Amino acid sequence: MQRIAETRRDGLSGGAFVALALGLFVGAVALVVKGAPSEDGVLIGGAALGTLLGIVVLKGLVMVNPNEAVVLQLFGRYVGTIRESGLRFTSPLYTRARLSVRVMNFDSAKLKVNDEDGNPVEIAAVVVMQVRDTAQARFQVNDFMSFVRVQAEVALRNIASRYPYDGHDEGISLRAHTQHIAEELKVELQAHVEEAGIAIIDAKISHLAYAPEIAHAMLQRQQASAIVAARQRIVEGAVGMVQMALAMLAEHNVVELDEERKAAMVSNLLVVLCGERSTQPVVNTGTIYQ
Repeated sequence: MQRIAETRRDGLSGGAFVALALGLFVGAVALVVKGAPSEDGVLIGGAALGTLLGIVVLKGLVMVNPNEAVVLQLFGRYVGTIRESGLRFTSPLYTRARLSVRVMNFDSAKLKVNDEDGNPVEIAAVVVMQVRDTAQARFQVNDFMSFVRVQAEVALRNIASRYPYDGHDEGISLRAHTQHIAEELKVELQAHVEEAGIAIIDAKISHLAYAPEIAHAMLQRQQASAIVAARQRIVEGAVGMVQMALAMLAEHNVVELDEERKAAMVSNLLVVLCGERSTQPVVNTGTIYQ
């Protein structure tokens, strides 16, 4: 496939040509007024020629809006792109096609993809893009917006299947490392749309969730993992407090406990510190050995 690159062809400022066209029309009217009474063919012919030239000049004028480009073709051949905004003049023989070079964004379709662990997840992204090369966007692909949308879905599927939804140890996951996933998506998508002359400015995950058929089971798993992690922290803290209590009792000679009483004290403290409900104390009115 022939590769086409953008060529700047801004043409000339159109103000002078507007004045020229008006002058030709005014001159044509004057010739008609002067030649009509005598039916002078030369004057009438000159008026017709002036009118025709004025129309040709007007046909060469093109208005270019800010952040807009006009692609020029001559008999099917690409000849250049006007990017200079304002009223411009080019050859009247050129055919023109307008392209927006504004920053654009779109939401990708919500995709259902299996992550690295084989779990079905729903994922979508927001893509921010801009036309960088108007010739490529116009001629290398049929419709550059449809092309980018399709390539965004392909890149999103590749990224989603490459990582698990939840992280394993220190590994990268879709849920916990959204910035890393977004950067990787941007790089991969840029590689896919390079041929179409599109620059990917940003790409971010806009939706990420387990598929409905496994969402409840995965929620239970997440809750169980959270409970286990919380219990682990509670036990670690309780053991530290028990060690501190025994050490302080021994340091200040508050009471001397044999191994059996130490074990009982440790058991009681762990029950108090690790229990889900508040405990009811039992007051010992005798000795510690009763």
